Amino acid sequence: MAQVVLWEEVDSRHSRPVRTAILTVEGSSFTVYRERNRHSLQLWASLTAAFLPEGYPDSVTSDYLGFQLWDTLQGLSTYIRSMLSTNALLSGIGVGQTTATVIGATFQWFLRDFTGMLGGVIFTIFQGSNLDSKAKQWRLAADFMNDIGMLMDLISPLFPRLFIFILCLGSLARSVTGVASGATRAALTQHFALQENAADISAKEGSQETAATLSGMLLGMLLAKLTSGNTVAIWLCFLALTGFHMFANYKAVRCLRLTSLNKDRVKIILKTYLQNGKVLSPADVSTQEIVLPRFSTKFTGYESLLHKEVTLGAKISTVNVPGGWKNFPEMMKRSATDNYIITHQHREVLVVLHRNSKREDYLKSYVHSLVLISLLESLNPEEAEENSFVWMEKKYSIFMSELGAVGWNVNRIHIVPDKWRAEWHVSAIKDLKVE
Repeated sequence: MAQVVLWEEVDSRHSRPVRTAILTVEGSSFTVYRERNRHSLQLWASLTAAFLPEGYPDSVTSDYLGFQLWDTLQGLSTYIRSMLSTNALLSGIGVGQTTATVIGATFQWFLRDFTGMLGGVIFTIFQGSNLDSKAKQWRLAADFMNDIGMLMDLISPLFPRLFIFILCLGSLARSVTGVASGATRAALTQHFALQENAADISAKEGSQETAATLSGMLLGMLLAKLTSGNTVAIWLCFLALTGFHMFANYKAVRCLRLTSLNKDRVKIILKTYLQNGKVLSPADVSTQEIVLPRFSTKFTGYESLLHKEVTLGAKISTVNVPGGWKNFPEMMKRSATDNYIITHQHREVLVVLHRNSKREDYLKSYVHSLVLISLLESLNPEEAEENSFVWMEKKYSIFMSELGAVGWNVNRIHIVPDKWRAEWHVSAIKDLKVE
């Protein structure tokens, strides 16, 4: 009886079979019984090679396509609106007016760019370290600020005396957009990359953006021509496109299932874990996570872990040691195996970090703080503190193992503490004798 082998040719870029055949071993022959249409295959391969990462869908996370579709749509609406706002901006500068001078227009454009660049530097100083930890929120905030910038450009000709001031406000708004959008995009690219292919994903993102830009420019020029001279039509189109832009951004961010650990995600995970011992997956947490930028913790869905404030990286001089400073050596001795010291006072939990502490210590101390806060709801301060150390000793390593098991990347920690650190020597603490 002849031996046969099922044989396939596969397109390695997309893991798709091109030809399937039966190979007869004894006769050294094969018969093709299925072959994909070469023309449609080549067309599809060309499109995917230009716009999708190599090896898609196996080379990226499952939330990649949904995010990119909505992100492309919001980008398209942005480029269409930019034609309307740019038209108004050029009119305000004086393009087409016989009284306008080249030096005047140049000065206004220079002042606009200078303000934007200065604003970007200032924004980076104050918020640069938070862009990784709150990538979703800043992604939305960046696009909202872009909408503000376009709105400033559109209304600037209406107020000739305030034209330069409004122009600079718009440039400041867009400077936040540039910094926040670029930084969060880098964080999301790292999230999408499953095969160390961040550069490929970034390149395909550029191709997608170019396609959206070209389409947006063509549609924008058509819309600008149709609405030329009709103020009502211009504003209606602008507001409608802005509303769609924010909706598409919200949907794009909602598609994300980030696996990194930040403060908000740790709070959501730990709340459920302390209640029933279950560790939520990234998909479960993404449905509960607040993605809108907020200035309050009200109505977040995990209020029970937020009634006390956690100061991570507190000054050691702000610590009010229970029983006085004579008990401070005992407190340090209890934390001798950790790179942090934890205590509570009034409605605040203070964490003093060692100068050699790392991201793993930030996560551990933050989990410890939330466990202590949870215990303080039912126990007195002394019992709560004692039980929190017991919980960390017995359950923290199990908790971390279960996090990794359900898909969390425990090596990607985006918890940003305050800047203060302290130094103490573990060997000296172990030998302390409290008098």
